[in-house]
Amino acid sequence: MTGRRFIVEADGGSRGNPGPAGYGAVVRDGDTGQIIAEAAEYIGHATNNVAEYKGLIAGLRAAAELDPEARVDVRMDSKLVVEQMSGRWKIKHPDMRPLAAEAATVLPRAQVNYSWIPRERNKDADRLANEAMDAGKAGRQWEPKARPSAAAPVTGTAPADEPLPEPAAPRAGWAAPADLGTPTTFVLLRHGETPLTPEKRFSGSGGSDPALSEKGRWQAERAAEALAARGTVQAVVSSPMLRTRQTAEAVASRLGLDVRIEEGLRELDFGAWEGLTFAEAQEQYPDDLTAWLGSAKAKPTGSTESFTTLTHRVGTARDKILARYSGKTVLVVSHVSPIKTLVRLALGAPPDALYRMELSAASLCAVQYYADGNASLRLLNDTSHLR
Repeated sequence: MTGRRFIVEADGGSRGNPGPAGYGAVVRDGDTGQIIAEAAEYIGHATNNVAEYKGLIAGLRAAAELDPEARVDVRMDSKLVVEQMSGRWKIKHPDMRPLAAEAATVLPRAQVNYSWIPRERNKDADRLANEAMDAGKAGRQWEPKARPSAAAPVTGTAPADEPLPEPAAPRAGWAAPADLGTPTTFVLLRHGETPLTPEKRFSGSGGSDPALSEKGRWQAERAAEALAARGTVQAVVSSPMLRTRQTAEAVASRLGLDVRIEEGLRELDFGAWEGLTFAEAQEQYPDDLTAWLGSAKAKPTGSTESFTTLTHRVGTARDKILARYSGKTVLVVSHVSPIKTLVRLALGAPPDALYRMELSAASLCAVQYYADGNASLRLLNDTSHLR
């Protein structure tokens, strides 16, 4: 597939539910984040959900007109629409079925990915929906204003190179009003030590891919014992790196489970810093290291990855695991950077929070994900099984 990449943000609203309704949608360039198309319409008397689906359809059509071969990331604050279009929830309401079917025909399913975002991250589509409803109230249809120029600042979206939405912090009393079902639990296990770990050397996905040391194998066995005693893990997913696969296999063999490999869980590529200590990297590449510590968009010397690009692929891996193992407890075996990123996203913390977490070899963390899009950190850097 050679098409461009677009981000579609869509929303719909009804003043009365049902009542006077309208939708809004924007299409962003996937590389720059700039708005390149807008759509909105007053649709008369309808429900919120109908308006949301019509906003989705309008956004997809606008993207298809720009490039029918484009890869499209759809982002909406409607959990219902996102889950139904992703195929994880059944479409029971008769008004929704034809709309979902229409949305599915705009672009091939393989070109479209759906993600939930909190409402505050969907401000542009929400604004357009309200403009459409205001126009309808005044007896006219919405008309587009001047489209933002390429130099105009983008509001209400993530940085262009960190396109995945980040979960909002849990709301007060957020689990009480409704039955959210069984959460999906990620038990996050960092791999055991390698020969590079005690020396605190950079060891990413672009280096020598070291195996576990003798101590690392011992740590993996202790983790396996502890997880077997808990008896809650139902699936095991691992980074493709040797040290994570060895750690995952030690647990999986104890639990009688297979290990599924997820490429997105690999460690950051540290480029020319691979195998160096922090002091050695500081001595050899002082400017690059300072830039890297000061910005999530900076990359290690010679690397193609920043923390923002890592956030993108880790977030994608997270969503794939959530879709496959909904409502289950999954052991996710990975590395320092991906695990810290999953924890950071669960907390809704800023990128520099990565530097404020300690994550020991073979330590355990746990995050629970709920059907309304919220996440809850339940455990961080537990090493009690190693004492």
